[in-house]
Amino acid sequence: MERICLILLLMGRTTSVLAQFNGYNCDANYHSRFPAERDISVYCGVQTMTLKINFCPVLFSGYTVADLALNGRHGDTHCRGFINNNTFPTAVLFSISLSTLEACGNSLVVTTAYGANAYGNMSLVQIGNISGYIDTPDPPSIISYLPGLLYKFSCSYPLEYLVNNSQLASSSAAISVKDSNGTFVSTLSMILYNDSTYNQQLSIPMAGLALKTRVFSAVKATNLDKRWNILMDYCYTTPSGNPNDELRYDLFFGCHKDPQTTVFENGKSQMGRFAFEVFRFVKHRHQKMSTVFLHCVTKLCRVDDCVLLMPICGHRRRRDVEDSLESRPSSGDAIITAGPIITRIGTGHSLPLNPVTSALLSGVVILGVFSLGFFLLSLRLLRRPRLPTATPSGAWNPGFK
Repeated sequence: MERICLILLLMGRTTSVLAQFNGYNCDANYHSRFPAERDISVYCGVQTMTLKINFCPVLFSGYTVADLALNGRHGDTHCRGFINNNTFPTAVLFSISLSTLEACGNSLVVTTAYGANAYGNMSLVQIGNISGYIDTPDPPSIISYLPGLLYKFSCSYPLEYLVNNSQLASSSAAISVKDSNGTFVSTLSMILYNDSTYNQQLSIPMAGLALKTRVFSAVKATNLDKRWNILMDYCYTTPSGNPNDELRYDLFFGCHKDPQTTVFENGKSQMGRFAFEVFRFVKHRHQKMSTVFLHCVTKLCRVDDCVLLMPICGHRRRRDVEDSLESRPSSGDAIITAGPIITRIGTGHSLPLNPVTSALLSGVVILGVFSLGFFLLSLRLLRRPRLPTATPSGAWNPGFK
């Protein structure tokens, strides 16, 4: 009798499970279990974080999609997920916009570290960590026979990147997005301009730029939340497109700056601006043109924290700031690649004259020609022989009366 009751109980449980999975892409042989850590996937994107939860164990536990919410916000429909029944197994998706991540109680914590970056230079680096959880509501009663479900998630974004603009001749950058790594690098680009208005992009002639031509560079962030600013930490040049080339010339790092380089804006907005004069690498002395590749190690910093990361030139950094930072190396360098600034190694061409200067030079030339002609004519007349004077012969001309 007991065996018959056990069989009936198992059959009833199986029927109940099949009823729970009805209409969803679930397999009772694999998904008749409570949730596990492997049931949640986290995708750290540039503008949004996407959370994917295996819905079948949720159904088995006795819950519906309406019972899952971000950070206990079960009364807010914006903090709930939605069903995707086009996959196997059926999944519940949550999309978190990084621009409004606090709306559903998610947490953003930015830590600052003082250590060596990818090139051994000591600097301050920030790392942003976004975290939260998804849970089910507690019943109003004292006890419950349903398990409480809790899924924790987090995304870490290193905020230092290598922006490598090697395709400068095209004045733009080819961007590779790696959302799964949790990086903002796809929002960054470096563009070159002709002048300080930053309106017209730089056009490099086929013969290359003349030496000492002033080039204006801008590192920009697009589609990035307004809580972040851009801080250019280290900008340098190499003769090749390899940012790790041992031969390099630094434009600026911290308080050290090339005399021909001017930094206009840094750490104050989502754009960093500077200018430098193009030059040639001596190793290109046997070539008609020299190539210069520009690279920048760029950080993202919270608007209120950028001032703490800026170098204090001529003074020691405040002790309370240093003491609050733990020493550890930075990580998360990424590369945006683009192609060379071409400079002419020859002497170049003469500059065109304006109309006033041309008229003055023409007048001087004409006056010089007339003066020279008058001088030669006068000299010829002075050297010409005089005619002899006639003397009386004593004979009278009968024609004269």
